Amino acid sequence: MTFDYDLFVIGGGSGGVRAARIAASEYGARVGLAEESRMGGTCVIRGCVPKKLMVFASQAEALATEARGYGWTTASAGPFDWVMFRHKLDAELTRLEGAYTGGLVAADVEIHKQRARLHDAHTVELADGTRVTAKHVLVATGGHPQRPGIPGEELGMISDDLFLMESLPGRVLVVGGGFIACEFATILAGLGAETVLTYRGDAVLRGFDEELRRHATEQLRVIGVELKLETTPAALEKDGDKIRVLWPDGSAEIYDAVMFATGRVPNTKGLGLAEAGVKLGRKGEVLVDEWSQSSVPSVFAVGDVTDRVNLTPVAIREGHSFADTVFGANPRKVDHRLVGSAVYVRPHEVATIGLTEEEAAAAGPHKVYLASFRPMRSIFAGSDARAVMKLLVDAETDKVVGCHIFGPEAGEMIQLVAIPMGMGASKADFDAAIAVHPTLAEEMVTMRRPVRHIGGAHADKTVGSA
Repeated sequence: MTFDYDLFVIGGGSGGVRAARIAASEYGARVGLAEESRMGGTCVIRGCVPKKLMVFASQAEALATEARGYGWTTASAGPFDWVMFRHKLDAELTRLEGAYTGGLVAADVEIHKQRARLHDAHTVELADGTRVTAKHVLVATGGHPQRPGIPGEELGMISDDLFLMESLPGRVLVVGGGFIACEFATILAGLGAETVLTYRGDAVLRGFDEELRRHATEQLRVIGVELKLETTPAALEKDGDKIRVLWPDGSAEIYDAVMFATGRVPNTKGLGLAEAGVKLGRKGEVLVDEWSQSSVPSVFAVGDVTDRVNLTPVAIREGHSFADTVFGANPRKVDHRLVGSAVYVRPHEVATIGLTEEEAAAAGPHKVYLASFRPMRSIFAGSDARAVMKLLVDAETDKVVGCHIFGPEAGEMIQLVAIPMGMGASKADFDAAIAVHPTLAEEMVTMRRPVRHIGGAHADKTVGSA
């Protein structure tokens, strides 16, 4: 059978674009790609990139305060101009979108600026009614924020909306306790908004190492975010140009804006996947095997739409591996077991890779190495903020199986730690590295004695309480 394309990609985010470009430019495949919104997807247009730029902007006042601690008597960030910042942000995102599009054009990928859906195993139907055929179809449609399912939820914003605000809210409620909630609470507080974060748990960042969760929760308080833990809104009501938030205990509060950061779900609705025989999971995710292949042999999926590890670099690696496997005769799987990540809160970030202390304890005997200290830069400026670095080591093999960092530029450090951990480095390998002094990262190679033993018969009773 002759097909219009060797590959048709549905979705122009990081994973889909990488797969399309590699298949076309390196392996000579005839590739088409459909994107109904802006090229670049969540990360580039309404996620990682604009969020990180907003984090940078929100640090200005804190940096000015630190500068005064170093003798700059007139240091001040001054008032923040949201309109000016947003215009610059829009321009930068447009530039990045152009770069993504330009890369596809240079690779001779045919771009369709419209929605697409799967008609059958080898046919894609475009929004204008056109049908095209492809030997392989890759679904890379990502995910979208979900609302909590309470009365009046339509009055609240989702994370996408924050980049489009005409002005900053005076008082804002952030609902949620994950990556997105913590980062945007940090951003909004840093930009001058009176910020309240509410979360149903007793500490933010569920699933992270418990010790780092406690530090991150307390840091939000220190930077001025009011925390309402172990509760969540029962309903929202319009109150003039403001929003009335009703709580489960019957009380109510008024906010200028409410932002929901209550999870994300895969973008599979209306794509014709189930009708074509593609099996979906409970959340609507495309169920795939280790090769990113769905239940329909010609249909593959990568990125957040599969709900495996929902991080941009993972989607990119999955897309690249798919292209190498299917078009490059170079079969490659993606190992999802050891993936680093970072949460860009301030002044100290949270970064992690591998097992948490709780997971390590459940897996068997492990040693915990811990450094907790006040960084030289901040202590001189008068800050009491403490940095924490933790290594989890298998007691039998001496292999480093987990690393957790709470400190300035923790994301930068965890990227480098990921390399030796991926190579199976032992604690002895870390110890053999000579420290670069004075740096924060030197603590990673100078922790000589474990602070406690966890898991197994000889576990310390202090586990989880440090």
